[in-house]
Amino acid sequence: MNNSSNLRSPNLSDLWQKKAFIADDWMGILIVITILSLWFVSLYSLLSVSVFDISWAGLIVLILGRTYLHTGLFILAHDSMHGNLIPSNRTLNKIVGRLMVGIYASLNYDRCSVNHANHHRYPSQNGDPDFHGNLSHPVFWYCKFLSEYFSWRSLILFLTSAIAIFGILIMLCKVSIVNLILFWLIPLVLSSLQLFFFGTYLPHCQVHQNPNFSPRLGSNFWTILWSFLSCYNFGHYHWEHHEYPQTPWFRLPKVHR
Repeated sequence: MNNSSNLRSPNLSDLWQKKAFIADDWMGILIVITILSLWFVSLYSLLSVSVFDISWAGLIVLILGRTYLHTGLFILAHDSMHGNLIPSNRTLNKIVGRLMVGIYASLNYDRCSVNHANHHRYPSQNGDPDFHGNLSHPVFWYCKFLSEYFSWRSLILFLTSAIAIFGILIMLCKVSIVNLILFWLIPLVLSSLQLFFFGTYLPHCQVHQNPNFSPRLGSNFWTILWSFLSCYNFGHYHWEHHEYPQTPWFRLPKVHR
């Protein structure tokens, strides 16, 4: 199968208006409540523990768990950008999306939406903000990837908010700065690496001379499990996401043909 010839090039209205399943409203809301609740409950619980009483293995598991939940916030925002999070209520869909990227890293939802629309319109080409351009090395590519979504305004807002929140938690709630670094800042950094590596670098690193994508991958129980654990299906089923951008992330394995 020729991936590039079969790949559709959706326009901006396609990404925002096409809805695959109106009945996904309840599922989207349920997933939002689940991920957001786990994110806040885990943070609240871990900020009060003594990290010195936790083994190294335990710390790694907890940090990776927090990273996965943090990535989930951006995945929800991403589905919102496609109109897939709460399909029948566009206003609520965008409100939740703005909240998710705000909690994630004080990102600008509108900037992210425009950039992501251009990514779909010009995958791995000039005009694609996620494309490496002349900087194909993963490190340079990662830095460019961050700069496209993390504007100076977002960076200043993030730093200001983080300093204020951390100051309140440290001075008034007696939270250890070590806990804040381990269970908030490090998961944020690792989450950005997870989104970049599995959601951008691997699907678009142009192996086998494919002009836009890595080869389309197979699907079975283990690949579905790995796809979910690695990046909420946006790695292994990245081709499907570009081909069917109106499909929510949890349905991507089902549209695999």
